[in-house]
Amino acid sequence: MTVKGWCPGAWRPMMSGDGLIVRIRPRLARLTAGQTLGLCALSRSHGNGIIDLTSRANLQLRGVSEDRHEDLLQALFDLDLIDATADGEARRNIVTTPLWAKSDLTTRLHAAILQALPDMPRLPAKMGIAIDTGIGPVLSDTPADFRFERSKNGLILRADGAPMGKPVTEADAPAALTDLTNWFVATGGPTAGRMAKHLETNELPATWRDTPPAAPGDRLQPGDNTYGAAFGSIDASALAALIRDSQASALRVTPWRLFLLENAQPCAPHGFITDPTDPLLHIHACPGAPACASATVDTRQLARQLAKPGLHVSGCAKGCAHPRPAPTTLVGNNGAYDLVENGHPWDAPRQRGLKPDDLLTPAS
Repeated sequence: MTVKGWCPGAWRPMMSGDGLIVRIRPRLARLTAGQTLGLCALSRSHGNGIIDLTSRANLQLRGVSEDRHEDLLQALFDLDLIDATADGEARRNIVTTPLWAKSDLTTRLHAAILQALPDMPRLPAKMGIAIDTGIGPVLSDTPADFRFERSKNGLILRADGAPMGKPVTEADAPAALTDLTNWFVATGGPTAGRMAKHLETNELPATWRDTPPAAPGDRLQPGDNTYGAAFGSIDASALAALIRDSQASALRVTPWRLFLLENAQPCAPHGFITDPTDPLLHIHACPGAPACASATVDTRQLARQLAKPGLHVSGCAKGCAHPRPAPTTLVGNNGAYDLVENGHPWDAPRQRGLKPDDLLTPAS
């Protein structure tokens, strides 16, 4: 099994079974209507017409051929959707709460941190920053290593894996982030690769863990111009039709397989999920075979047929779609499925070698 040590980007894509995966990190997780329509067109012309929503509120084009990658980069740059250099892209690994407003704390912090990034030490590629500064945190389950959150009395910076953080002001927030990244590097954090793993064996200074975050906020749900995509997979043609029919001015991406349209008019959902109880919003499945070279089984067709809360169908033991425990996990293994109960995809299975008919036939 090959485990990749980085997340795909635009400048540094990752090869999968259906071609290159090219990730776009929209600033503040927002694309204008023009950018969205441009991205949909590029997905169809340079990829396979599928756009993924990621767990870090990014977008991925799938099925891009290597010989078209350079042309795609230029087109994405012309749309102002990528950085001018690979280094700039690698450093700008920031996720923001989707419910920000113009010139609010979230947008001001985002701008200040972008300016400070070049002065920070180089970090492992998967490390990122969360600006989770709404009324209450909503990104606690979203991958990030340095978390700006509100507390009862103000703003804190919290290291992921620590239950409490350090009070900061808006003015000194970038400097505090630089200090925390320097502590991570100086204490050997790059060897661990992620902050939470590093804190398993290294204790933060007491001043960095004395203030709890505010109580969690409410996450978005489908409805009121918020749409869900089963498995986070978007048909580019359907999204383009929704943008045009709704006359939306912009799109915001979330980490929860949902996207939000700004100033949208009521229209048909074009196949996107609008019911918060739809079971497809609450199950996980990676693209599976043949889209992923590591997978030996179909995943999403079976997941749709089984569709029950707590289900994870993984094409292999890496568990990319949901690298966490689930009540029921089906793991692809040499063309069949292994059953893991209340565990990770890589845990020991309770049953091996199950075929789709075994899983779809009700127990007698």
